[in-house]
Amino acid sequence: MKTTYIIFFLLWSAVSYSQNPIIPAGMYMADPSAHVWKDGKLYLYVSVDESTEYYCSFKHHVISTSDMINWEIEKDVFASRGEKDEISYSDKLLFAPDCAYKEGIYYMYYCQPDHTGAEGVATSDSPNGPFVKGKKMELNGIEEIDPSVFIDDDGQAYYMWGQFTAKIAKLKPNMTEIDTSTIITNLVTEDEHFFHEGGYMTKRNGIYYFIYADMSRGNRPTAIGYATSKSPMGPFKYGGVIVDNTYCDPSSWNNHGSIAEFNGQWYVFYHRSTHNSFMMRKACVEPITFNEDGSINEVEMTSQGAGPALDAFSTIEAERACLLFGNTRIEEFAKGEEELAEIQDGDNAAYKYIDFKDGASEIEFKLKQLKTGSAVSVHIDQPWGKQIAWVNIPEINLGEWQTIKSEIKETKGVHAVWLKFHGGNEILELDSFRFLK
Repeated sequence: MKTTYIIFFLLWSAVSYSQNPIIPAGMYMADPSAHVWKDGKLYLYVSVDESTEYYCSFKHHVISTSDMINWEIEKDVFASRGEKDEISYSDKLLFAPDCAYKEGIYYMYYCQPDHTGAEGVATSDSPNGPFVKGKKMELNGIEEIDPSVFIDDDGQAYYMWGQFTAKIAKLKPNMTEIDTSTIITNLVTEDEHFFHEGGYMTKRNGIYYFIYADMSRGNRPTAIGYATSKSPMGPFKYGGVIVDNTYCDPSSWNNHGSIAEFNGQWYVFYHRSTHNSFMMRKACVEPITFNEDGSINEVEMTSQGAGPALDAFSTIEAERACLLFGNTRIEEFAKGEEELAEIQDGDNAAYKYIDFKDGASEIEFKLKQLKTGSAVSVHIDQPWGKQIAWVNIPEINLGEWQTIKSEIKETKGVHAVWLKFHGGNEILELDSFRFLK
């Protein structure tokens, strides 16, 4: 029996929503591929991380929403081993998936990079699965990773895949085979378009958008970039970066995502890593805007995501940090509970954005002091911006969770909040904070 997890991001009793990550504490899902199906809901098809030693896992989940605030997780909709195993020919890891819909059937396209004949397709009569009877895709010897499918207005479906150079081919009407005579092996490339992996295609106002992990920033695929064309088969022109996850984690390496319109607003979906690793990634979302020429404006990573600014007077979990500078990282410290861990002197954590409404006068931290002499300074707008508090941590209860309160300079309105840590190496762990009137 499938289990559906409904996540309501209501913080304490306040009517305030927090959206990033959209994945709850203790769960790690990456590579979000977005689709809006006939039921009017938005669905994300994701890979599932389970270790800092390797990417992904042996299963896929589906995440869905009707309002971009409350999310449902359908677990284990497809697997390569175990109880839900639907791949008879392989039990290897499952990397990033995608999904397409045609004539009452949902097709999940999957990949197993450690297996010859790496890509395959399974089917379901529901967008939430279960997806069954996985079969190999014959790709003319070009087996790589990260399948994606786009269906154009005329009903023609296109299959995209590849690393370093994106490949594309027309799908046959059965949606399970490609027309090998139509293969293009250099739809976008690393040299011309900064393409690394993770392709996804959509269409807006007659322009085809190819979305992918972009290598243009620091020679790492931390950005979601895009290229545009008047045809799904190209040629494509590089457009730029939509969002960059640099500084989400000390070891952040890759990104993978998509864009979609939902209820009249366009969004970019992407992931951030945790645990000072390339892995343990969490899906996130930001609203995006287009210019008259069809170009996309770059957006920053935020804590609020698709929701309003976080309520200053509700508990703000430490893992909502959208920027981390220094040694600190997000880690799970108990089942289903995350924190900022391994904090050192000079580290910074940013929360964008927090609404102080008509004014706050205190801050309250839930933290664990590991060494004496530690402190937290609180700044608004910039890490060097106005300091509204300096909180010395009492030299008691070392190694135990405790609540610390301090006065702040009265602060009103909406601001980015920066926490700067002082004192030495691995000085404390932070679970949450909130402001008080």
